[in-house]
Amino acid sequence: MPPVKISVQALKHPVHLLALGFGTGLVPKLPGTAGTLVGVLLFIPLQHLPWPYYGAVTVLMFLAGIWLCGRTATYLGVHDHPGIVWDELVGYLITMMAAPQGWEWTLLGFSLFRMFDIRKPWPVRWVDKRVHGGFGIMADDALAAVYSLISLQLIAYLLKS
Repeated sequence: MPPVKISVQALKHPVHLLALGFGTGLVPKLPGTAGTLVGVLLFIPLQHLPWPYYGAVTVLMFLAGIWLCGRTATYLGVHDHPGIVWDELVGYLITMMAAPQGWEWTLLGFSLFRMFDIRKPWPVRWVDKRVHGGFGIMADDALAAVYSLISLQLIAYLLKS
């Protein structure tokens, strides 16, 4: 069954505007990728913050996402509608925690996160299927982001050696 069509009217509500990634969740093809691009745009200014501040912003965005995504899912009547992309946005920020500076790393982090988010290795797929509500929407992407973060850090370490 195709996902519920989201009305542009939903973007008038601030909660839905955020959960739908400032409208990128309405992109007909690859809304998760479009939402992740918003994460890249947010990462660019945030990357210059000291690590503890970057981490605090990311945690706060994750916690806000539990509520935002849960409210929008209830509004849409669909557990994890593809248009809800706040989780991708935050997932990208988790991926990029303590990442090396440079556009190459920004692009590599983007690619790794999209790969793990789409492929959903264990336990990401398990969480995606069994954990519901706003926490479930956020948790599977956070786990995919942890895989991405570890991979990015491992690549950075190997390239330094």
